[in-house]
Amino acid sequence: MRKKNLRDEVDELISEDSLAEEGEEGSILARTPLPGDEEILLPSLRPRKFNEFIGQQAIVEKLRVFIAAARERGEPLDHTLLLGPPGLGKTTLANVIAAEMGVQIRITSGPVLNRAGDVAALLTGLRQGDVLFIDEIHRLSKNVEEVLYPAMEDYHFDVLIGKGPTARSLRMKVQPFTLVGATTREGDVSAPLRTRFGVVSRIDYYTNEELTRLIESVAAKLQYPVTPEAAHEIARRARGTPRVAIRMFKRMRDVAQVNKCNSVDLPTVETGMQMLQVDRMGLDYIDRKILDILLRRFDGGPVSLDTLAVSVGEEADTIYDVYESFLIQIGFIARTSRGRIATRAAWEYLGMRPPEPTVTQNQLRFDE
Repeated sequence: MRKKNLRDEVDELISEDSLAEEGEEGSILARTPLPGDEEILLPSLRPRKFNEFIGQQAIVEKLRVFIAAARERGEPLDHTLLLGPPGLGKTTLANVIAAEMGVQIRITSGPVLNRAGDVAALLTGLRQGDVLFIDEIHRLSKNVEEVLYPAMEDYHFDVLIGKGPTARSLRMKVQPFTLVGATTREGDVSAPLRTRFGVVSRIDYYTNEELTRLIESVAAKLQYPVTPEAAHEIARRARGTPRVAIRMFKRMRDVAQVNKCNSVDLPTVETGMQMLQVDRMGLDYIDRKILDILLRRFDGGPVSLDTLAVSVGEEADTIYDVYESFLIQIGFIARTSRGRIATRAAWEYLGMRPPEPTVTQNQLRFDE
């Protein structure tokens, strides 16, 4: 039997630490195709290059310059952090960055990387210049971050071989790579990790005009026409989010197809939006429920996020990331140190009058 050398021990350590058993929760192994599985080819709606990317022009122009400079020097792009609410195209932008650099991309997420060996397995599989994309990077554990720090700065990481008094540390080199991190919660990214990103870009909500162009582009790729009026109406109700706009267009296409319409027109959109319970401002059933509970049950607030989540019947993280950010954007809710409060616009939207301010005893004594 051949005696294991040091490299064999390292490979075994990484393999045992990173691969979960079949069926184990959180496994990062892909499912093996079964006999009879057929590949369904659907048109890709993701842009591949910057000239196909709609919106975020300031970020795109900035990345064009950085990528061009990196390619001229023959170096990987600096580590890049993408910030912004969900559905605005952070994953798409990471794929475009890799395509513009002419390299491969490996995609994973923070909650999946539970152990140091998970990151070690990914890093050792990267080729020079490759992009490693980590979604929800704010959810990385401290142990995983400690492995990433030297890999990001000096392109190496340390692994511990053995246990107890015989344990020894081995330094492993990795190919120069680009880490692209995405997060919806900038404040939850640890300071040591954030400072190691050379490019930090915040992705903003899209304008109605940008979403209209996006919907028309998606309609062309799906080969189902949409009228300009219908595209604008969908964009107006899409909450400034490309993911929502694409999802809404697909549902409007379903309505048009069932009704034997050759295109998505304005009457189709009106019918479909009533079915989805989405109003002209883009508010759905949950949005209106949040406002209704905040105004009727708590007199407009202030109320804590956890209390509001329990009252609505949704997870606090879901309300924070999905619903509350949009309600704040349109000016219906404000965050304060004491909790969430409704603005006058929210009262007017629901056709209600805010409660009259109460007079305290101290105020009565002052008035006397």
